[in-house]
Amino acid sequence: MTQLTGEPLTNSATAVPDVPARRKLRFDNRYVAPLFITVILLVGHLSYGILESYQKTALAIAVAIIAELILGRIFFGKWLNLASAYITGISVGILVRSPAYWPYALCSLISIMSKYVLRVKGRHIWNPSNFGIAVLLFLAPETMAVLSIQWGNNYWSLLVIWILGSIIIWRARRFHISATYVVSFFLFAFLRSWITGDPWQAEVAPITGPMYQLFVFFMITDPKTTVRSRTGQCLVAFGVALAEFFLRLDQVVYAPIFALFFVGPAANLVEIWWDSRKTTVATADG
Repeated sequence: MTQLTGEPLTNSATAVPDVPARRKLRFDNRYVAPLFITVILLVGHLSYGILESYQKTALAIAVAIIAELILGRIFFGKWLNLASAYITGISVGILVRSPAYWPYALCSLISIMSKYVLRVKGRHIWNPSNFGIAVLLFLAPETMAVLSIQWGNNYWSLLVIWILGSIIIWRARRFHISATYVVSFFLFAFLRSWITGDPWQAEVAPITGPMYQLFVFFMITDPKTTVRSRTGQCLVAFGVALAEFFLRLDQVVYAPIFALFFVGPAANLVEIWWDSRKTTVATADG
């Protein structure tokens, strides 16, 4: 029952707690990462023109979203939240470099399909965009490349992105993963400089690029494709940096992409095997 003014009665017997109303105003954390990656895109493109074209980026996003809608409906019988698909699509749109349109569409499609097809014990073991980009780099290196430019001398843009990214992944309880990787990257960069004789600035410079912002804040911290324990996550991040170290010594251009492609799934498979073994032992003991 309401008053004539349309306002609800507020006596003690009929008052309705306003907690649900306050909850409706809370921002869904699932959309924080998509907003942040959009900020990276805007800052990078407005400052340095990092996008190949708006149309190609839009194509990558559209294909990722459509694939997620269709596959989610087929495999799970429902319409899934599209935040993850948007992150995958925009990552592909930012990172892929090609004069053609088809690599953007195909990379997004392969990335999303990997979540549904390449599953072990109900888990997909590759980060979607990392998988799609690595596959196309293997299969069509003459047609596709990956963004590799740095932020130049404008370190304010880099600082803003790192501060925002650090806050976001701290709230998501993934900061230790990024921090372990970044510290390891710097240590191995100085070691490479000592081994090769190249200036340390040249070895450190890649981490200032927009590709690394996506890599550090999204690829290696993906909750769906990282091991569960905090210690294990740190060890995997160190392992990725170590693999990248050797790949860079071998002059592999896209070292971080390939390092995560091999190390991340291997760690997930080991964890899945270990969990299965513990379950089998517990069942036998029971």
